[in-house]
Amino acid sequence: CRPTQRDIIPLYAADIQDQLKKQFAYLSGGRGGDGCPVITFPDYPAFSEIPEKEFQNVLTYLTSIPSLQDAGIGFILVIDRRQDKWTSVKASILRIAASFPGNLQLVLVLRPTGFFHRALSEIAFKFNKDEIKMKVPIIMLGSVSELQGYIDKTQLTEDLGGTLDYCHNRWLSRRTAIEGFAQKVKQTAQILQSFGTELAETELPNDVQSTSSLLATHTEKKDKMKEDIRLAVEQGDDILGSIRKPVTENPEYKLNQDQLDNQTTVERLLTQLHETETAFDEFWIKHQQKLEQCLHLRNFEQNFREVKAALDIVSERLTAFTDVGNSCSHVEHILKDLANFEEKSSKARMLASEGDAFIRSNHYAVDSIIPKCTELHHLCDAFATETERRRNLLNKSLELHDLLEKSMKWCDEGIYLLASQPVDKCQSQDGAESALQEIEKFLDTGAGNKIKELNKIYREYAHILNEDLKEHVQKVFQKQESMEEMFQKRQVSLKKLAAKQTRPVQPVAPRPEAFVKSPCTSPGNEMTELHQSRGGSAMDDEENLAVLRQHVINELIETERAYVEELLCVLEGYAAEMDNPLMAHLISPELQNKKDILFGNMEEIYHFHNSLWRQFSDSVFFQECQRKLDHKLSLDSYLLKPVQRITKYQLLLKEMLKYSKNCEGAEDLQEALTSILGILKAVNDSMHQIAITGYDGNLNELGKLLMQGSFNVWTDHKKGHSKVKDLARFKPMQRHLFLHEKAVLFCKKREENGEGYEKAPSYSYKHSLNMAAVGITENVKGDAKKFEIWYNAREEVYIIQAPTPEVKATWVNEIRKVLTSQLQACREASQHRTLEHTQSLPLPSSSCTSPSRNHIRNTKKMEERKADLASLEGYGTAAAPKNPEKGKGWAKTSHSLDASEENDGWSSAEDPLNSSDAEEEGGGGGEMKLTPGKYTVVTDYEKGVSEEFTVKSGDLVQLIREGEDGLWYADLTGREGWIPANNLLMLIGNSKSAQSLSSSGR
Repeated sequence: CRPTQRDIIPLYAADIQDQLKKQFAYLSGGRGGDGCPVITFPDYPAFSEIPEKEFQNVLTYLTSIPSLQDAGIGFILVIDRRQDKWTSVKASILRIAASFPGNLQLVLVLRPTGFFHRALSEIAFKFNKDEIKMKVPIIMLGSVSELQGYIDKTQLTEDLGGTLDYCHNRWLSRRTAIEGFAQKVKQTAQILQSFGTELAETELPNDVQSTSSLLATHTEKKDKMKEDIRLAVEQGDDILGSIRKPVTENPEYKLNQDQLDNQTTVERLLTQLHETETAFDEFWIKHQQKLEQCLHLRNFEQNFREVKAALDIVSERLTAFTDVGNSCSHVEHILKDLANFEEKSSKARMLASEGDAFIRSNHYAVDSIIPKCTELHHLCDAFATETERRRNLLNKSLELHDLLEKSMKWCDEGIYLLASQPVDKCQSQDGAESALQEIEKFLDTGAGNKIKELNKIYREYAHILNEDLKEHVQKVFQKQESMEEMFQKRQVSLKKLAAKQTRPVQPVAPRPEAFVKSPCTSPGNEMTELHQSRGGSAMDDEENLAVLRQHVINELIETERAYVEELLCVLEGYAAEMDNPLMAHLISPELQNKKDILFGNMEEIYHFHNSLWRQFSDSVFFQECQRKLDHKLSLDSYLLKPVQRITKYQLLLKEMLKYSKNCEGAEDLQEALTSILGILKAVNDSMHQIAITGYDGNLNELGKLLMQGSFNVWTDHKKGHSKVKDLARFKPMQRHLFLHEKAVLFCKKREENGEGYEKAPSYSYKHSLNMAAVGITENVKGDAKKFEIWYNAREEVYIIQAPTPEVKATWVNEIRKVLTSQLQACREASQHRTLEHTQSLPLPSSSCTSPSRNHIRNTKKMEERKADLASLEGYGTAAAPKNPEKGKGWAKTSHSLDASEENDGWSSAEDPLNSSDAEEEGGGGGEMKLTPGKYTVVTDYEKGVSEEFTVKSGDLVQLIREGEDGLWYADLTGREGWIPANNLLMLIGNSKSAQSLSSSGR
């Protein structure tokens, strides 16, 4: 039994595309009279050479294309052998009969058209009928017209004389597309089924991150699936459009049965695809809803943990927060904190409402949500009850502090009124009455501003009165009583003055006995009263001074309290909030771990204002803190409070001194004022120092900043072009000098445009001088405000003009102190080294002569001179000083762009006391004066004055002539040049004994 085409494994056009292209058989789409599909075997010369496997594949594929119903009726085979031989016809029929996999209805053979082969085919077919074993009739046809008798002309292709439109390549392409589309639809359905199974079997995560990630992953896969479905639908629509294209172009065109079958197939596939997509969409909506509910649940659980932890912390703080405040501003600040607590509890209520909404929407995890919502409602209710209780207490505290502050203010105004009443005007009756009216008018204002009954206050505010607050109430009440007592005394005095009757003054002195006879009415008694009145005026003066002094003390105390409250407010409202986890999301990464810099010591605050604060002053975190505190000023204004407070201290201390000149403690006040002024100077100097720009080293390595100020500066250097030197003598430079212990810095002041910090000046670093190689000339002829700072034996000279002679004197004294201290330190170090060297020498025997001991003493002196002499200067024109070692901070030289400021580098160190004025004042101290002649070198100096030779003891130096600026033209070991006089004195000895020694060598 031959298997049907349905029993064979299905083939696809793409699999046998090359075999189908040979076109030895094709399915044109024509039909017989009863709808039988027509398979045509066209004339194919190499028919017999087709491999059996290919032949079988093509017939199997062609018979599988029609529907089961059509294929069940049977196929009509049209074998075209008009150009062939009978033998080939026979072989073709036999091969087809043996391999055809489907049912046959009829076989029509177009026999050869040649006369011989035509006749032969008729005879041979009759004799070989039995050999061709087919269950259907085989009809030999002589022409296509006979063929049309069996199959309608419209169902035959053009090569068979019909009108059926058929293109084999088009048919093959369309079959490939339809089958590819069918496979795409099948694969899509399978993928959707697998994905649906995966979604259904996925376990829901237990955290927000995993749930969110899973939802995103599934959504991404779903979107890719939807895109694949869209592309498949687009592919099917394109195929369907190509099938319908002929009808679209020509409405009268009739599709053949195969085309109609193809159209039906594509439409069925599209319908199947749409149904699959719809089913998947419905499933996805449910799955997505479940994932979103899971995500909402995980967010709710996470927020519940965070809110509950925060609410527990706030509740603990609220329970332990028993402070009722020490002033109105403090209480208001506490009330704001309480409002912040309530704001945090409001988040818990919002979360509970969110959970209630989940319950109403039939969330799949209702059993887990209900207990959490119940707990949140319970915590919020308990917190609200405690908050309301605390608010009532704080409102009572605010009410009490308001009363106390009004009383304090009323007392201060009263004291100021007493202090401001002029004593001389109160001596007259009118003046006394006027003063009385002022006092009475003021006392009338005390009805709503003073504490009336202390016990009533104790009873009314008993539940908030702690020991500190009770003590504060007592102090305010005592101050109020003291002030009222002062008013009563003043009223008594003023009433006496207002009631006293004035009498005419007697032009003649009364008799002495009048004092005894009539003391009540005599003029002598009146003089006594006048004297007593004057004594009373003196007492009033003392009283007024005491009142004013007390007023200053009160102002100091009150402003100090306000200052402390503001600092407390900043520390609690800003610094503490930086550690608040609920505010952490507002802090930018650049502000992380900057709390110590922001709220540390004064210097760190200033450094911050010059860098970090300018960048982050508009931080969301600081703006939120400012909003919560209801501050009109931003944080930078409060960070300046310590500096402003120092300024306030010195003003208050000056006022205190004014009213306490003859009082006990005046010296302590003066000492405190001096200390505060010193602190102000240090703060002011540091503010200028941190504004220096362009300095590569570390300013801290220069030692303590001693002085700073602006000056006019001229330069007079030996090096450089002569025109530059001449120009520098007449054109001053504006420079801001910074005197440190180890160096003096020359900077150029630059004014900044802007407001606030942006308007502060900056200082561009130009160059610096090492104080170990600096000398000074204290007086410059022609100007009392000028002095000189010179360097490297006057190789570099800076003429400094101070604003005033006093400023000059202060700077010169400070520089002299620095140079003196350096010299003293150098000598102490030299003595210490010499002592160690002497102790290491062998002890002399008793036979040592005096010259030997003298030699030891001379050696010590030479060592001291070597210690004082840091280095020797080179010839004035022979060698330039060596540049300093790089990277040594202040030892670097920054060259200015100004021609007059060029500097060739550091030179060797000089004796720090090479001051011109010092030499003039100490000229008679035993030092020799150099004169032309020959001298013997008494000090070895191996470093030398140049790189080419060294100086040793015993060498001869010939001084030829003296030049300007302390230079001598000399011949040293056969080399001539200019040498500073100071260096010559160190080489040949600058004492009288050294002079006699050198004279012997002339």
